[in-house]
Amino acid sequence: MQYSSEDVKYMKMALRYAAKGIGKVEPNPAVGCLITKSNQIIGKGFHQKFGQAHAEINALDDCKNLGVKPIGSTMYVTLEPCCHYGKTGPCTEAIINAGVARVIVATLDTSPHANGAGIEKLKQAGIEVSVGLCQLEANLLNAGFLKHAKTKRPWVILKWAQSIDGKLAWVDGSAQRWISNEQSRADSHNLRRSCTAIIVGVNTVIKDNPLLTPRPAKGKSPLRIVLDNNLRIPLGSRILNTKDKTMVVSTSRAVDAQPEKAERIRAKDVEILTVPEIDGNCYVEAILDELGKRDIQQIIVEGGPTVINSFLKSAQADEAVIYIAGKMLGKCGDVDIETAMIGIPEPMELFHMSVQHFENDCRIKGTIRDMNFF
Repeated sequence: MQYSSEDVKYMKMALRYAAKGIGKVEPNPAVGCLITKSNQIIGKGFHQKFGQAHAEINALDDCKNLGVKPIGSTMYVTLEPCCHYGKTGPCTEAIINAGVARVIVATLDTSPHANGAGIEKLKQAGIEVSVGLCQLEANLLNAGFLKHAKTKRPWVILKWAQSIDGKLAWVDGSAQRWISNEQSRADSHNLRRSCTAIIVGVNTVIKDNPLLTPRPAKGKSPLRIVLDNNLRIPLGSRILNTKDKTMVVSTSRAVDAQPEKAERIRAKDVEILTVPEIDGNCYVEAILDELGKRDIQQIIVEGGPTVINSFLKSAQADEAVIYIAGKMLGKCGDVDIETAMIGIPEPMELFHMSVQHFENDCRIKGTIRDMNFF
């Protein structure tokens, strides 16, 4: 299918609108929509909040508010319009009733209830439909939703901050001596909001006693998950004693050996998920299977080197988000801090990379494999 430069321009605008919903619409996908007529924009919208109107409906309402009828128009939408009844009615029905003549879709919705069904519904109504414009960008935007729909496992983002010389921590271990700057940390909190769950290892909990909530504390918070092979988590940890949902992932061996502690953790309204172990460690693939069953679509792994390395070694990571601070930590006295480094198991290439600067810091994002599996 040949697309014009105008088609590309309008779809990229729709993608920018879609991105406005990230952090507010999950577990729904972030979707944007633009409607044009006679090469003029007559309506635009995006999915703003889970349970509310979809992007196509908001764009059609925008036409109505502007007093323009969308009969004979072209619609650009970043994900296949739905054709089923859920929290809202089917978008395909609204598009057909509005008299839209042409629909350009960036990518298919691979959910079982969709996967081309919405496209077919529009075609049966005589609407010209094409799929694939800016498809890669659309897939990247909703990677978690699309992967879960296809594999029933969450999209795994590894996130860490490091110095130029690859160190993740100051030698004294101070949680207050940040490596990254304030702008980088604000960006990382936005990333937390876009995920359904956040994972750290028990060593991070013991050392830093974090809350693992996005700041400022507004909007939704991800499920907080602690990987704890031996059930070492302190009962006084803030993560066990605050209202946001928490899960401890451990082994049957550890839970059976400490039944009283396990019960005290559960009494705090904290779920203990037991998974099989390999060499004394929780089996990463089993963790992802269990989280997928709970409809957790996208997780961010923020643990220290041990946890991040476990996902790398098991080849279960999908994306890396790395904040590189304009600092070189080197050594402190005679103590080397190389133990606080990510140990990449083998050479690794990032795909679809982007770089953004936050004053003296920079953020590198990239997928750990190509996106063809979608």
